[in-house]
Amino acid sequence: MLKRNAIGGERDQFARNEMRLDECGPVGLTALMGKSSSKLRPAAARHRSGDDESARGRLLSAATRLLCKNGINATGIDAIINEAGTAKTTLYKLFGSKNNLVHVVLETEGKQWREWFIGAIEAAGGSPRAKLARIFPALKQWFRQEHFYGCPFINAVGEHDKDQKQLRAIAMRHKKVVLAYIEKLAEEMGAAEPEVLAHQLALLMDGAIVAAMVSRDPGVADTAGLAASSLFAPSKPGKARRASSAPQQLVAV
Repeated sequence: MLKRNAIGGERDQFARNEMRLDECGPVGLTALMGKSSSKLRPAAARHRSGDDESARGRLLSAATRLLCKNGINATGIDAIINEAGTAKTTLYKLFGSKNNLVHVVLETEGKQWREWFIGAIEAAGGSPRAKLARIFPALKQWFRQEHFYGCPFINAVGEHDKDQKQLRAIAMRHKKVVLAYIEKLAEEMGAAEPEVLAHQLALLMDGAIVAAMVSRDPGVADTAGLAASSLFAPSKPGKARRASSAPQQLVAV
């Protein structure tokens, strides 16, 4: 289980800080696609920049499809550039290495998944308990997708040396944001132990994701949802809720 101070710190900041992986060494997506003063550059430079952005997008799309479907180790540079229709030198120019490209793919996938997940939970409004109850129906919709290949973070850690620290760090940073969001809802619901409930739900989520990937049965989300519903016990009468330092509105990072 993650330490509470680690989750609390992440929860306090994830609404205002964009998740960056530059600290771990790889090139971050925000750095690669940061705002530029294109209006101040010559036309030829702007044209080259546009070509780079187009190539970057094709490489990211191709790498995401291939890495998620076939795995990181089974996907070589040649397969990615053939799928993207770019030269190998373009990939190295934009990302530096396959490892950097993999890290950017994971960062991008994580950001997009969190935006989808939080959006699906928040879309219909309602009480914190109602929002928590939407977790597994939302996952079931994800499991039904033709291109559902499981969690890219679980898959990445699973297929690499378990002492590989960078991929584990990327996965844990993603998980902390998701846990912080769930814990905030649990706290607002009045759960006796919001942190414990968040971890319990996260374990059910991970188990459902892996089971759905292996079985190709979206219905495992229903089973996990039934288990989750038994955890939504009312808080003790008169129990005061802790003041939350998290912002009123959360945005995926």
